[in-house]
Amino acid sequence: MDATLDRRRSDGPPDEEVIGRVLDGEKQQYEHLVSRYQQALYRHAVSIVLDHDVAADMVQDAFVRAYLNLRECRDRARFRAWLFRTLRNRCLDYLKEAGRRNVRLDDVEEPLDEAEGPGAVAERNELRTGIRRALAQLPPALREAFVMHYVDGVPYETMAELLDASVSALKMRALRAREALTSALRQTNVTGGSPVSSLYQAR
Repeated sequence: MDATLDRRRSDGPPDEEVIGRVLDGEKQQYEHLVSRYQQALYRHAVSIVLDHDVAADMVQDAFVRAYLNLRECRDRARFRAWLFRTLRNRCLDYLKEAGRRNVRLDDVEEPLDEAEGPGAVAERNELRTGIRRALAQLPPALREAFVMHYVDGVPYETMAELLDASVSALKMRALRAREALTSALRQTNVTGGSPVSSLYQAR
């Protein structure tokens, strides 16, 4: 499982205790929740909107919305799922906005490996470009399921909690995404090992 998603078990007091302190007036305690989930939310936002700057804005907006509506989180032990759904809804709303239909992945410059020759670097860049294009063609829900399960290693049971969907539905989304991605890469003659996970490392 993605370690970032499970940090609440070892990173300070449980969510429900932190929320109680915040609502009792210790507003600075909210920073514990931000640091606990910021990285995971950012990676998730990138998988939906395919833009690093926009993803960062979406995460910030989700934390602000969650803070302002914290009393509406009735099951404080499930704050993580409530927060993820807040982020997901904001990202999907963004994609629906006029002029936001053609999303993209930012071009991410990788550090040069002195041991690699020009040919290897060019081949790796071509592979990454093909993967970015193929991912961009997937519907957001399929791309989201694919990245969460195959890139971040999140179990389907955890995904079901965070996304408020059944395990069977998420398995089908991830499978359809994998099949579509494989087909797209074959059509563009892109082969070799997949560096998909490197596209979603938080900054």
